[in-house]
Amino acid sequence: MDTWRIAVLGDGGVGKTALAVQFTLNCFTYDPTIEDAYRKQFVVDNRMCFIEVIDTAGQEEYATLRDQWVREGQGFILVYSVTSRSTFNRLEKFRQSMKRVKQGEPIFLLVGNKCDQTFEREVSQKEGAALAWQFGCEFIETSARTAQNVELLFMNLVRLLRAPRVITDQGPNVRSRKKSKCVVM
Repeated sequence: MDTWRIAVLGDGGVGKTALAVQFTLNCFTYDPTIEDAYRKQFVVDNRMCFIEVIDTAGQEEYATLRDQWVREGQGFILVYSVTSRSTFNRLEKFRQSMKRVKQGEPIFLLVGNKCDQTFEREVSQKEGAALAWQFGCEFIETSARTAQNVELLFMNLVRLLRAPRVITDQGPNVRSRKKSKCVVM
């Protein structure tokens, strides 16, 4: 059984905790946190894995703690709220933090959460897909409230983490990644 530590990053209020709770406990909750960890055994492609989801604080005053969570993480979920343009606009800050701490290209997915709130939408699905293409990662929209695509999000990230590693000029276990096509679901 493989084990993965996944850190969920993004501004406060985007639904990081709600995604982690929906995935691990199959329920919706709103509970602002500074840091918490959730664990779940999960089957992906007929192989069992153990996932530890690290729910991080999005506020800037916790940036030092966030660096520690990034250092310990193997995969990342970069989340914004489709109902908040400002959370979308600050994603580059979180991506740069991941790249700086991991010293390379971290494995992550871009997630637009709260897609069930169609009337409050400020960021289109097309904009999310375009940013994911720019970042060189996959993109998915989710709703922690309705559980839409939450399990698929974690399955896709585990698949990326399981992808073969290659030895490059940058050293072993650095993935050689091209700009990939976005997968919009």
